[in-house]
Amino acid sequence: MLSLYNTLSKKKGGFKPLKKGIFKSKKVGLYACGPTVYNYAHVGNLRTYVFEDILKRVLKYNDFKINHVMNITDVGHLTDDADSGEDKMEKGAKREGKTAWEIAKFYTDAFKSDLEKLNIENPDIWCKATDHIPEQIDLVQKLIDKGVTYETSDGIYFDTTKIDDYGKLANLKNQELKAGERVDMGEKKNTTDFSLWKFTPKGETRQMEWDAFGHKGFPGWHLECSAMATKYLGKQFDIHCGGIDHVPIHHTNEIAQSETAFDKKPWVKYWLHGEFLVMGETKMAKSEGNFITLQTLKEKNISPLAYRYFLLQTHYRKQLNFSWEALEAAQTGLKRLHEQARKLKDTETKVNKKINTTFLEKINDDLNTPEALALIWEALKSNKLDYSTLLEFDKVLGLGLGDIEEEVVIPDEVQKLLDERKKARKEKDYKKSDELRDEIKKLGFDVKDTNKGQEVGRL
Repeated sequence: MLSLYNTLSKKKGGFKPLKKGIFKSKKVGLYACGPTVYNYAHVGNLRTYVFEDILKRVLKYNDFKINHVMNITDVGHLTDDADSGEDKMEKGAKREGKTAWEIAKFYTDAFKSDLEKLNIENPDIWCKATDHIPEQIDLVQKLIDKGVTYETSDGIYFDTTKIDDYGKLANLKNQELKAGERVDMGEKKNTTDFSLWKFTPKGETRQMEWDAFGHKGFPGWHLECSAMATKYLGKQFDIHCGGIDHVPIHHTNEIAQSETAFDKKPWVKYWLHGEFLVMGETKMAKSEGNFITLQTLKEKNISPLAYRYFLLQTHYRKQLNFSWEALEAAQTGLKRLHEQARKLKDTETKVNKKINTTFLEKINDDLNTPEALALIWEALKSNKLDYSTLLEFDKVLGLGLGDIEEEVVIPDEVQKLLDERKKARKEKDYKKSDELRDEIKKLGFDVKDTNKGQEVGRL
C-alpha cells in the first residue's frame, strides 16, 4: 500500500482516498499551490513542483485516477505576512514598467516553460485568481454570515478566536504567539487573524481591484486557494500540497476559513509538504536576493533534468543543500544513467522480476526516490535490469531515460556563435562560417550542417 507522511496527523500511514465505492475508490483530488507570478520561479520553488510531480506519478503508478488542480496567484499576495505591504503583482509591475496583467502573463508563461524543461506533468486544471473573483467574494460572504469576521479600515478579517482548533496543522496551540512577534497588529484583534478581503486605500488606484462589500478591493492570498480548490475538487478532497513554508500561515488559514465556511472536517484529508532548498544556512528566497533560476543553471551548463536528478537523490522531506559541485556530480550521474539506458536497449538482459516489487515498495514508502535510484544502480551493476523495466520505472522518475539521444545543453556563448554562423551561411560567407565553427570547437562543441539546419553535439 502507498504510505504518505501527513502533516495534519504528524505521522506516516496508508493512503486511502475519501471517496468510497468500487468505481470511485481510485479517484484522487489533488490541489497544489502554484506560483505568485511576479518574477521567475527559482530552483528552490521548483523543488516543490518536482516533489509534487513525483507524488502524482506515484499515484498514477498505483492506478489512481488523478484530478490535479494548480492555481496561478496573479493578485492578492502581499509582500509580508502582516496583511500589509504592497501586492507582489503591483510591485513587479513598478519594477519592470509594465502593467500587472502583462507581468502576470509573462511570468506565468515562464513558469510553464520551466515545468516543461523539468519534465513536470501539467495539472489537469490551471486556475487563475483573477478568473475566480465571484467565487472568492461568495466565500467571504459565507464567512460573514457565519459570524466569524470583522471589518477594519483596511479590510475584512477572519477572527481566529471564533474556532477552537485554529492552527492544528502547524500545532500552533503549543507555541506561544505574542502580539507583534509573528506580525504587526494594526487594527487586528488577534495576532493570528488574517485578511479575507483587502480594501484599496483611499486616494489609491490599483490595476487589479473589484467592487465588493461597499469598497473597491482585492482578495486575500489565502482566500484564493480555498475558493478555487473547492470549486474544482469539492468541499472535501484528498490531497493538498505545497512548500513547508506554507504550513504555519497560508495552509493554516486555508483550513480555518474552508472548514468554517463548508462545515466539513477535514476539508483536506492529507497535507504533504516539501522541504527547503538551502544556500549556506538560509533557504533560497527572492526576498533574500539569493535565488537561482533554471536560466542560471543553463549558463553554468547544467541541464534541467540534471537538476531534477539532483533533487531525487534526497527525500522531499529533508532539507537539501545547494552547491554547484553537487549539481555537476548529478549531471555526470544522469549522463551515465542515459548511457546505461542506451546500452540496455540493444542488450539482452536476464531480468530479476523481484525488482519490480522492490521498486514499488521504495516509491510507496513516502516517495522514497533516493532508495529507488539506489535500487536501479545496483540492478544495473549486477546486470539484472532490462530496458523495458527501466522505462517503466522512469514513468515515476521522469528523467527522460527513453530519450536515447544525449541531451545537449548549449551555453549562451556557444548559442551566440551558432546564431552568427547561421547568418554567415545565409549570406554565403563560408570563410566566416568555418572560422566560427573553429571557435565553437574550442568551446567543446561540434556543429554539422544538415537539411534541417545546424546540429550541435559535444566533442
